[in-house]
Amino acid sequence: MDCNRFIEEQSRELRRTVGDHIAINALSGGVDSSVVTALGHRALGGQLKTVFVDNALMREGEPRRVVEAFDALGIPVDLVDARQEFLSALKGLTDPEEKRRAITDTFYRTVFGRIVRQSGAKFLLHGTILTDIEETVAGIKRQHNILAQLGIDPQQAYGYHVLEPLKTLRKDGVRELAACLGLPADMTHRIPFPGPALAARIVGEVTAERLATVRAATEIVEEQLASTGAFQYLAVLLNDCATGIRDGKREFGQIIVVRCIESTDARTATVTELSWDTLHSLARRITSLPGVNRCLYDLTPKPPATVEYI
Repeated sequence: MDCNRFIEEQSRELRRTVGDHIAINALSGGVDSSVVTALGHRALGGQLKTVFVDNALMREGEPRRVVEAFDALGIPVDLVDARQEFLSALKGLTDPEEKRRAITDTFYRTVFGRIVRQSGAKFLLHGTILTDIEETVAGIKRQHNILAQLGIDPQQAYGYHVLEPLKTLRKDGVRELAACLGLPADMTHRIPFPGPALAARIVGEVTAERLATVRAATEIVEEQLASTGAFQYLAVLLNDCATGIRDGKREFGQIIVVRCIESTDARTATVTELSWDTLHSLARRITSLPGVNRCLYDLTPKPPATVEYI
């Protein structure tokens, strides 16, 4: 891919489409949203308003960390606290597609609808990539950022037009584009993180307590496996519990699954062969978390599995 040509063509198209209006985009800190933010600000300058929506589903310290990273790049980001709205929308839901739909509706209709009305924006820039579209259209799992491809008219449903300048690219192309846009290496090569965030890594109901558990496990996994060079690594909280022993007493505790994979574009993936020392260390650290007494390692490639659990 000729990155400079792609940037020039997409910037020209964004300026033509947006015209004199205001556009808005939501930054999550992942490489897709980071690239569309940098591309949008290069094309539109002050006509693009960027927000980070704190949905209560992010990793430890992530909202503030992302806002500060983009401030250092000269791109202002407004931090929006919507934690209670998302937790309320997810309350009582256990079906994966219902959870994804609740996140989509809360994000686009409730939270973003309000922000759009306040900003006067007519367009939403979104970091949709080709893999997102393919998996949703094929019925594998609904990606939170897919609208028009499912027959949803965002103008009619939410009151704004969605622009998707990255929709012809896969993850490797997005990373190449990130480097061309001058994003720092730690942002360019950051491991993928799902749009529904940690809700995609909780099987069953998403609650503040369960989020705290998977957030702590995620911090352990990402710290320990960062040096592997793997495409993606993550922690998942299962809905089942298991009998264990803690302090000499019976405990009916929670189960964390660790997943670590090799891939180029997330369409297919193989499992990383971690050393026994690494696996033992992960198990020891994760089962030290309150209420967790089992740690499993997922050996399933994609297919038949998907990368995420929800």
